[in-house]
Amino acid sequence: MPCFLGIDTSNYTTSVSLFDPQKGVVGFARKILQVKTGEVGLRQSDAVFQHVQNLPLLMDEVYAQCHAPIKSVGVSVKPRDEEGSYMPCFTVGTTVASCIAATHDVPLYRFSHQAGHIAAAAYSAGRTDLLQRQFIAFHVSGGTTEAVLVEPCEERIIRTKLIASSLDLKAGQAVDRVGQMLNLSFPAGVQLEQLAKQSDRIYKIKPFMRDGAPSLSGLENKCKQMIDNGEQPCNVAKYCLDYIAAALIRMAASAKQKYPDFTMLFSGGVMADLIIRDQLKEHFDCVFSDPFYSSDNAAGIAYLTSLSE
Repeated sequence: MPCFLGIDTSNYTTSVSLFDPQKGVVGFARKILQVKTGEVGLRQSDAVFQHVQNLPLLMDEVYAQCHAPIKSVGVSVKPRDEEGSYMPCFTVGTTVASCIAATHDVPLYRFSHQAGHIAAAAYSAGRTDLLQRQFIAFHVSGGTTEAVLVEPCEERIIRTKLIASSLDLKAGQAVDRVGQMLNLSFPAGVQLEQLAKQSDRIYKIKPFMRDGAPSLSGLENKCKQMIDNGEQPCNVAKYCLDYIAAALIRMAASAKQKYPDFTMLFSGGVMADLIIRDQLKEHFDCVFSDPFYSSDNAAGIAYLTSLSE
């Protein structure tokens, strides 16, 4: 049976996926971009180069899992649906997807990276029904800490409208910067969570908020101060994650005030963290992406592509 191909070339990960409407995700491969030791990100030129190297290998890997004909191709072409949203790394996936669609004489569908995250979260949580009505989605990652209003869209399946965004630092940036302070490798999310689990501290934190948007810059400064004062690394890690959880709780409470009847869905790499998820669950009845599909992946793009036919 023909499948739908999805491609995503974000600032952190190259990913490819095949989606079968009857079986679900039947092919999946991704590779995290390599970052030099001691650094917490990549220049766009380096990300572009690595995507060019990764895509042929990931295509081979995916088609070894499921060698099916392609019915249509989907690709993330920009970070978000917002006007002017752009990053050079997405041009790699767009170029490859365009070539595949042209040579196979199949349709090409363009989506935002954020829409892919939201769709992957809804799919992996078994809540694809959300895509047929309005709901609130949180995208919490290294490049974004946002709450958006999601609604059905005939052209792109879903479209988003920004409700609130962090005022300064993004949650994933904070995790990686604190991880760097603690000599963890990039990306630091998994290691920071494991370290935090060794702490028995419970921090009561009230982050600064403005119009439903949190400030996270104080988190970085406080963690540096804790390290300078000789605090145990596990407690620093726990403070970092508790701070992010507190910020998201206040952000979600503000969004819920504006849209009290709307379901809240959480996506993005930071939402794979169980410490943060558990604290959110204490306050809200919300939907979470499966941790495997929380970080950057093309599964959501492939799924949106299947809905476009």
